Amino acid sequence: MAKKSSKIDQAIVQKMLWRGLWVALFFGAVALVISAVEEKEGQIVEAVDVKIQPLPDGNNLIQEGDILAKIESTFGYNFVGLPLGMADVERLERVLKEDPFILDAEVFVDADQVVNVELSQRNPILRVIDNNDLNYYLDKHGFKMPLSKHFTPRVLTVTGNVPPHSPEFMERKEHVLKDVFYLADLILNSAFYRPLIEQIHVSNRREFILVPKVGKQKIVFGGLDRAEDKLQNLKYFYEEGMPYSGWRKYHTINVKFADQVVGEK
Repeated sequence: MAKKSSKIDQAIVQKMLWRGLWVALFFGAVALVISAVEEKEGQIVEAVDVKIQPLPDGNNLIQEGDILAKIESTFGYNFVGLPLGMADVERLERVLKEDPFILDAEVFVDADQVVNVELSQRNPILRVIDNNDLNYYLDKHGFKMPLSKHFTPRVLTVTGNVPPHSPEFMERKEHVLKDVFYLADLILNSAFYRPLIEQIHVSNRREFILVPKVGKQKIVFGGLDRAEDKLQNLKYFYEEGMPYSGWRKYHTINVKFADQVVGEK
């Protein structure tokens, strides 16, 4: 019995020794990681490298200088020359994502102690100039964007009696800007209308008037009802009637009534 008890005691001691060894190894590894992190955080930021993905047409609404200025205005200093531990890249990423020109942002530090800032821009598809002289862009999600000091995109313009923008306008049951967005989507997704129409005007009766790039006509579109049929009838009129009568013959083209296109000289 004494021998058996001795063997059990030895097994317990050996097990405790192994457990102590693993605990020591664990805390040793933790200490090494902490030491490496502290050493990394003590290194100096060598540079800030800003990469901006251009818009589909190759232009930029923002530039590198804007981003560097935003860093300095937000943090009160430039990252270059700072210890890495003081360069709050997570906060910088959050700040950049709040910029109205920026769709997405990724900020990280590489092995050369360079803070990399990679940005994609919002792409404006509409420009709104309302009766209150508010002037802004909308992207495909209906997100409001200010004008850029670097580039003026040539996009479909909306003018007239447009109500003020609100972030949730696309979720509302009825909203004139939502109707404008739907009509603009039909125009911009049409190989025929995209190069033809340059302006949507909203009248005081909240009806739409389209202005083409070619000629001096105005197209009385009316409300959003039967929008696709109206566009189809108008296309037929342009393709079949206009070549014979000429682009300058009509001052007004009216498609607001069902199944007819009325040209007024």
